[in-house]
Amino acid sequence: MSPSSSRSRFAAGAVTAASALALSMLAGAPGAHAAELVTNGGFDDGTTGWWNTETAPAEVADGRLCAEVEGGTANAWDAIVGQDGLALTSGESYELTFTASASQDTSIRALVQEPTEPYTAFLSENPALTSADQTFSYTFTADASLEDAQLVFQLGGEADAWTLCLDDVSLQDGAEPPVYEPDTGPPIKVNQVGYLPDGPKNATLVTDAGSAQPWALRDADGEEVAQGQTAPQGTDQSSGLDVHTIDFSDYTAEGTGYTLAVGEHTSHPFAISGSAYKDLRTDSLSLYYPQRSGIEIDDSLMPGYGRAAGHVGEDPNQGDLSVPCAPDSGCDYELDVSGGWYDAGDHGKYVVNGGISAAQVMSVWERTTYADTASPDLLGDGTLPVPEQGNDVPDVLDEARWEMDFLMKMQVPEGEELAGMAHHKMHDEEWTGLPLMPADDPQPRYLQPPSTAATLNLAAAGAQCARVFEPYDADFADRCLAAAEKAWQAAQDNPDMLADPDNGVGGGAYSDDDVSDEFYWAAAELFITTGEQSYEGAVLDSELHTEDVFTAGGLSWGSVAPLGRMNLALVPNELDDRDRVADTVVAGADQYLDTLNDHAFGLPYAPPDNVFVWGSNSQVLNNMVVMAAAFDLTGDAAYRDGVLEGMDYILGRNALGQSYVTGYGEQFSKNQHSRWYANQLDSDLPNPPDGTLAGGPNSQADTWDPVAQDNLEGCAPQFCYIDDIESWATNELTINWNAPLAIVSSFVADQTGGGGEPGEDETAPTAPGKPSVSKVTSSGATLDWDASTDEGGSGVAGYDVYRVTGEGTEKLGSADGTSFPLTGLEPETEYTVHVVARDNAGNVSEPSANASFTTEPGDTGGGGATCEVDYSTDDWNGGFTASVTVANTGDTPIRDWELAFEFGAGQEISHGWNAEWSQNGSAVTASGLSWNSDIAPGSSVSAGFNGTAQDGNPAPEEFTVNGEVCD
Repeated sequence: MSPSSSRSRFAAGAVTAASALALSMLAGAPGAHAAELVTNGGFDDGTTGWWNTETAPAEVADGRLCAEVEGGTANAWDAIVGQDGLALTSGESYELTFTASASQDTSIRALVQEPTEPYTAFLSENPALTSADQTFSYTFTADASLEDAQLVFQLGGEADAWTLCLDDVSLQDGAEPPVYEPDTGPPIKVNQVGYLPDGPKNATLVTDAGSAQPWALRDADGEEVAQGQTAPQGTDQSSGLDVHTIDFSDYTAEGTGYTLAVGEHTSHPFAISGSAYKDLRTDSLSLYYPQRSGIEIDDSLMPGYGRAAGHVGEDPNQGDLSVPCAPDSGCDYELDVSGGWYDAGDHGKYVVNGGISAAQVMSVWERTTYADTASPDLLGDGTLPVPEQGNDVPDVLDEARWEMDFLMKMQVPEGEELAGMAHHKMHDEEWTGLPLMPADDPQPRYLQPPSTAATLNLAAAGAQCARVFEPYDADFADRCLAAAEKAWQAAQDNPDMLADPDNGVGGGAYSDDDVSDEFYWAAAELFITTGEQSYEGAVLDSELHTEDVFTAGGLSWGSVAPLGRMNLALVPNELDDRDRVADTVVAGADQYLDTLNDHAFGLPYAPPDNVFVWGSNSQVLNNMVVMAAAFDLTGDAAYRDGVLEGMDYILGRNALGQSYVTGYGEQFSKNQHSRWYANQLDSDLPNPPDGTLAGGPNSQADTWDPVAQDNLEGCAPQFCYIDDIESWATNELTINWNAPLAIVSSFVADQTGGGGEPGEDETAPTAPGKPSVSKVTSSGATLDWDASTDEGGSGVAGYDVYRVTGEGTEKLGSADGTSFPLTGLEPETEYTVHVVARDNAGNVSEPSANASFTTEPGDTGGGGATCEVDYSTDDWNGGFTASVTVANTGDTPIRDWELAFEFGAGQEISHGWNAEWSQNGSAVTASGLSWNSDIAPGSSVSAGFNGTAQDGNPAPEEFTVNGEVCD
């Protein structure tokens, strides 16, 4: 989790130290004023009182201050116009007004903040400028007194140079305190995504009417299709609202655009569909790929989210390839801890949060091995946007492996004092501002001391990893188990090494003063995987084994005993009292189901003292995970319906009328706290990907960020939320919050009929889009097409590619996704092809439109090379980063490619990526990984490495691929 150094409403990232040193004063210090704090805000006295950075030289023209802003700067704070010496009084409210225009459409940042690090802000806004003058007005309340605050306009981050003009800048006290009024939408609160045809369908009406009210269900054409009476529920304590409930479960006809109406009020639209959650299953898992550290994010896999690899040691980035122990932490070595997932909206990586996240992501797949209603084909290879597609491993496991590799790297190596323990976390030395791309993070990074909690997270997740990966990669499974068992023994030897609760600078503390639940979880997972008596004994001897671990607050990274309990019940094993364990899971689900049934918003969450915690949405979802487990154990549809109704709350049936999942519903969260999904601060950056969960209401006021403090004072629990990028306490995204969303989304996507097997799908998918043809050679080409949709509920399973001939059609192959490489074609031959989609029920679509192309002439016998290597380096003092691209310029695929070359100046490789790198003396070889080992004609693969170079760094003179010399 990632607090940042900001104080007040809409606080944002601040000037860097380097930028501060670059400030150049234009005139003298401002004078004091009783009500007006800004000196010379109308610029009648030239530039008196104002300063600028060297990247934004400013002068007064036509009565306005105009700054020529340099292009090509990376951050907003790289170019600034500002004024110092503003005296603020704690508790006083202020109004900032100014008129501004720009030579091109752009957004700037207007801040009132401290003048020195950490530049915490009282006000930060992001006005959008055009060529026309606009007047902006913002109010804020100071929560601290300061004699020398500064007003700054941050202008950097644009590729091209541009001109800012300012006038009539004023900051006055005595303003009316800002009042936050959330947009709660229509008073009829519904699941804005949809309801299953045979599932529960409930809504909540906010009204002060004391008696039942008539409601009507209308279809997309506005025709009334059902009606009934609301049920008054009195005052809901979690929202403070007077509410009625609406139950329209008896209506089962599928369709989109339905609305509920009561009197003059109409709800947001929604669907009734068996495939309502089909996309959320994969979208909720797709957050993890762009959260990856240490790898370039491919924009072709996640359009709009492509970015450079973060923390691989390319300037100014410090990198994670050789991270030292933090000063005074008790160790003196360095570890390669590259890879893994960024924990949240910051650049830190934490084992206690990574452990539960990896485990729950693996559980999405593991459910397919024991649950009757699971759909392994819809979670298999080719279902997620990951670069490992096509390796015959379920993509959800490929994603989990990225984190498991990192978790194992955090283990203290052999020969060190605490060998086998796991470092608690690693992150930047100081908190960084927003926005900041991972590749641009300049902070030194450190390993924080090992902890028992982190070590047991590694033991538990590693044990689960061993069993889920065994069918796909036995060597990796063995590695996971070895790390897990080593961690277990290390934790036995060091049972009370607790993380420092005050170690929260640059990264969250994640402290935990009770690790009995981690011991229980780890023992359970190790027993399930190995069956060994020692681990069974640890399970049975734990006091938690017979306690009720399903508390009202729910499971979380700091309360993991329910994970062990559920897997002991769900995953086949020989535990002596497994039947009793299963009964306790069902009993826990009963508690959450009772809570849901008693709640006017269908909420399976009743925390102690009605205090919603930080990340309450994940607690809600984890309670639904328990109900899903009870359904898998019993087949009782009541638990299945409880999960479905709980999703209503997450997707809009709540006091705010807010869908907490990006891209889902009419009014959804989109400004989650993040340094790179920061569209609210920089229009060139994206919002979080569809399927990203917001943390949700947090009524623990002592944990609030400044935005929450300024806007949410006195809020009822359900109203303690604001969709603002600076409200990390209510609106953060995290890997451990999306994990239960992924479990629940996959579960409900499988529930298309009555709690039993999915209903029969008799509807064919739509026809795929006409294929586009690219990379045509004498023997091959690549086809790409727009995806089909499947309203029948079973989902699109894949595509078949056909050649159209005078005699009919000839099948050329099949694809899981929307791309297919054609090989083995004849030179100088015309081909006509089309694509057909099929769903998981066996229905086949109409063919796409035909596409025609002609292959290139064949090899004329010139004997030229059929491979090409592009090699480039980025050098620094004593080291370098090399980028290597291997292209197949021939007509046939290059299988199991191996690149070879020799260094000529004693260079040595220290770390590589996207290939298996090895070096023997000056000779270097690189071979493809499981997911990129073949190179189709006209295609290429990219890899790279970091190296050291003491005597120059000349490029290798010759490259070979599979023994053939390349161009």
